[in-house]
Amino acid sequence: MLRPSLLAVAALTAAVALATGCGAGDDWSRPHAKPSAVGTLGPGFIDRADPPGPEATATPQPGSWDGVSPSKGFRVVLLTAGDDRPTGALVQAVEEWAAEEHVSLRTVTAEGGLDLLPSITKALDMHPDLIVSAGNDLIDPLATVTPNHLSQQFLVVGAELAEPTGNVTAVDWSGASFRGEGLGMSSTYDAASFTPERCAASIRAGVAAVLNDLTGIVLWLDRI
Repeated sequence: MLRPSLLAVAALTAAVALATGCGAGDDWSRPHAKPSAVGTLGPGFIDRADPPGPEATATPQPGSWDGVSPSKGFRVVLLTAGDDRPTGALVQAVEEWAAEEHVSLRTVTAEGGLDLLPSITKALDMHPDLIVSAGNDLIDPLATVTPNHLSQQFLVVGAELAEPTGNVTAVDWSGASFRGEGLGMSSTYDAASFTPERCAASIRAGVAAVLNDLTGIVLWLDRI
């Protein structure tokens, strides 16, 4: 029979092993259940009688996405490029949303133009449930990469792809609306439109759409 002191050591060892085992689950190496929506979309998110088709633009009612959260264990990679104020506001909104919703979030930051495509590849290699893009510099590289990875869902906040495939959802508004492909900045671009409220709405509305299989569309948030 183990003496009390040995029993204590054994118990401590078991507790450490258990804690280590639980921590290993956070490295994304283990399979997990397919994410789902917790809660339901409110009235006015889309026209249920005539839902938006591929590449269509929908204008959801403000707050119609508030009742939707991701299921436990939702894995998200935040892919970001640029140190401008609008990008910083989007990044902060995504981080705050992830903390509030207990999302497993990892961040990949592109360090300059030559790092844009490798950064997207790095995000893909993590096999997240969703890749969220923040930063106009990523738009053209994403347009090149996303059609070749249709099983991976992408969410672009504060910009959009000119011709998105069904796995790319975007949240945009008049003051953002950057589309890449050499089109230049929109004449309505307004850095001041990237308010904390609109940036927070963009990640919540976008994730709500993805979790409800409303993908490949643009959500237009002018009424925030």
